[in-house]
Order: sequence, then structure tokens, then C-alpha cells
Amino acid sequence: MFLGIDLGTTELKLLLLASDGHVVGTARHPLEISRPRHRWSEQDPEDWWRATLIALATLRKNYPDAFGRIQAIGLSGQMHGAVLLDANDRPLRPAILWNDMRSVSECAELTTRAPRLHEIAGNCAMPGLTAPKLLWVARHEPEHFRKLACVLLPKDYLRLRLTGIKLTDPSDASGTLWLDVGRREWSDELLQACDMTRMQVPPMKEGNRAVGAVRRSIASELGLPANVIVAAGGGDTATSALGVGASESGDGFLSLGTSGVLSVVTGQFRPSPHLGVHALCHAIPNRWHRTSVVLSAASCVRWLCKLTSADEACLLGEVESVSANRRAKAPLFLPYLSGERTPHNDPYAQGVFFGLADSTDRATLTYSVLEGVTFALSDGLDALRADGTRETSLSLIGGGARSAFWTQLMADAFGVRISRPPDSQCIAALGAARLGWLAADGDFSVVVRAPSVSQEFFPDDERHSILLERLASFRALYGQLRPLFPT
Repeated sequence: MFLGIDLGTTELKLLLLASDGHVVGTARHPLEISRPRHRWSEQDPEDWWRATLIALATLRKNYPDAFGRIQAIGLSGQMHGAVLLDANDRPLRPAILWNDMRSVSECAELTTRAPRLHEIAGNCAMPGLTAPKLLWVARHEPEHFRKLACVLLPKDYLRLRLTGIKLTDPSDASGTLWLDVGRREWSDELLQACDMTRMQVPPMKEGNRAVGAVRRSIASELGLPANVIVAAGGGDTATSALGVGASESGDGFLSLGTSGVLSVVTGQFRPSPHLGVHALCHAIPNRWHRTSVVLSAASCVRWLCKLTSADEACLLGEVESVSANRRAKAPLFLPYLSGERTPHNDPYAQGVFFGLADSTDRATLTYSVLEGVTFALSDGLDALRADGTRETSLSLIGGGARSAFWTQLMADAFGVRISRPPDSQCIAALGAARLGWLAADGDFSVVVRAPSVSQEFFPDDERHSILLERLASFRALYGQLRPLFPT
């Protein structure tokens, strides 16, 4: 058995994978985000560990035989978060997350300090990434910066608690702005731009490599066998790719979770920072992926649920009753509830409904939200295509994948076929388990394979043409409002 642990933003997920490739069972535990100030987003690393212990206890209770045969563990996690540790490996403060927007001015400062940033890191400075966070800490919390012994990424804090080892992998590290992404090693030049050294970042191994074992005391507490291997693991974009079998150039997937991630595998490092596209390492050697990111995706639906006091199933059921004529006249929605990355790199962007009328009802607003997120993803897809990326396949995963209506809307807007695997909720955890399996000498061709397809959605040419007209209005609206957002 192989265990995948995926540390998400709002939920921690576990998945047990058997050596015949079938999923034995899953467990999960919710996580809360702290927002102590406007545009801040934090979590206590100890909450991640408590959630892990609770979910592991659930998995052990429900699948005791399989749990007792775990051979290896793979880790996956939300990217870009900064876990600041002191010399005793204790967190100095809550972790600053990927959707935290406090470090806008530090992004400009980093770009000035590191003239070769784009060339080396393959990414432009954005507030959600790790390096600007450390410049912010140095400026606003100097006492914490002085005590800083090591910065870990979120999943790597769980590894520290499991094994006592501080370590990371290239796929996760490539979202820090400290990695030479082409060479897959730390850049002294970029670390020095943040007044840091290699002593303050962990060693690195490829995601499919074994890096240690669960500590004996922890294994005994959790009921795990002795000497369970722990793989280096990967950032959730890379592990999701492995979960859908995306390992060759052109393989792609779309994840509709808290954020929206559209990623396509490449065989070489191909940066396009001017387009707001991320060039990241894959969790397997000699592979990279080019990724567009929308900061608010399925989270926009949850926001509308709270706004209208309705649950998600209710809203997604109502939206199917909205006629084609009403859709064509529905308000436009800019889904920038937490700023935006691809292609705008605009931390000040805000959510907007445009075109409300006295006839607008809740179902129509729901349609507008689904369409607005779809249009933001279209912007990201066009950014990928503008620099030559061509997707040969596109799998849809994440919580938003549950909606057939939304999936068809995206197929129509993108003009591409979209497939859904049978279970899209734990794909990153599946990818993590596969990395554990590879670390235990699993055969790559057996371990990394595409899941079966439960349903395929084909674009409708007529609806595609209608959506292109509305997409043009969506883009014009953002262009008109962008100068107003900072004020």
C-alpha cells in the first residue's frame, strides 16, 4: 500500500493506493484560513499537523488491514506558502499562504534587486509567491527575520513532523522565486536578493526519490509499520498532473479548486513571465510544465453561496434552468475576489458584477459567476497558447468538476474536448501516493497512467461563437476598470 497526503488550502486529503493501482480508500479533514487583515491569508502549521493526525486516525479505523501494509508515503501541498522556522524547528509565526496579497511593493523591490529574476526563475514577481513574503517579513517583522533558520513550504513542514528531515523538491521550490528552474537547483543570486543564503532553505531531491523514513515514535503513535519510506513529493500542480497521468509534452489538466490552475507538460524549461505564465518543474526528472493560475475559481461559487444563503448543490441545480436567451444577457462577472495572476498579475483587481437589472435572479447570478471564472481561465489558456503551448489533452479535476453544466460551459468557451475522471476530488493525493510508489522502486509505466474517463464534453460551435462575443466584453470591462482598482 502507498499513502498520498495532500495538504490543500481548505482541506487535507489522504488516499490509500494498492499496488494493483486501485484506490482502497480516502480520508479528509477541513482547514480554516485566517485573515487577520485585509488581503492577508494565513494558517497555523500546527493545524496542518493536527488535521493529518485526525485524518490518519480515520483512515486507520476505516481500512485497518490496508493501513498496516503502507510501504511508502508521498506528499503534495499548496504551493508558495512560507513556513518560517527558528533554530529549534519551531514556527516563528503563522504561515503566509499563496493567496496572500500583502507584498505588492516587495515584488517591485525584488525585481529591482534581481535583474535576472525572469531569466533564472522563469516567473515574474507576484505577491503570492514565496520570496516577496520574506522581503515583507524582513521589513515589517525584523525580529522574526533575524531568528529565521529555515523557510519550508507547506507540505515540507509535514515531512519535518513525520521524519525530522528538512527537505523539498524542485516542483514545489520552483514556485518560490529562489530556484534556478532550468537547472533545478537553488540560485544563490536570487537568495542574496532577499538577504538570504542556502543555509536558510532546505536541501532538494527529485519528487520520486526516497528521502527518509517515518520516525519510529511517530510510526508507533500512528500505527504505521516500521521503516515506511517518505518520498520527496511535489507541489500540488505537479502531483495533480501525475494523478491524471500527465507526464509527456502536451499532456494537460485543469483544476477547479479554490484557485483555477491550467497546466500543460513540456520537455524543457520554457519561461514566459511577460504573459503571467508560470514555468515550473514537474515532480519527475527532466520534465517541466507551463501553468496559468486564476486565484479565485470554485471559491467564487462558495462566496456566492454565503452571499445568497444557499448551498452549492442548490445553486448549481438552479443554473441549469437559465435559458440561452437569459445567458446571453446575463451580467458580466469579474472573478477577481483575491486579485489575479495570469495573465494580468494584478493584485489590486476586484470582483465585479456588471449589468445588473431588476430581472436578475439568483440563478442568473450563478450563471454569471460560472461564466466569469470560465472567461478568466480562457485568458490563461490564451496566454499559454500565445507562446506556442498546445494542449493535446485536457482533464478536469477539483471540486468544480462535479458540475456537468460548468464543464460543458468550459468546453464551449475553450473550444476543446474536456474529459472527467471518475473521482476528481483526490487527484493530487493520488499523484502523491504514486510518488511514494515510485520511491519504493515502482515501475513508472505501471505507476503513472491515466485514470479511466467517466465522461467527455465536446464544444458546441454555436455556443462557442456566442461566448467569444461575451468574452470580448469581459476583457473590455477589465481593461476599463483596471486603473480604478488601486484606488
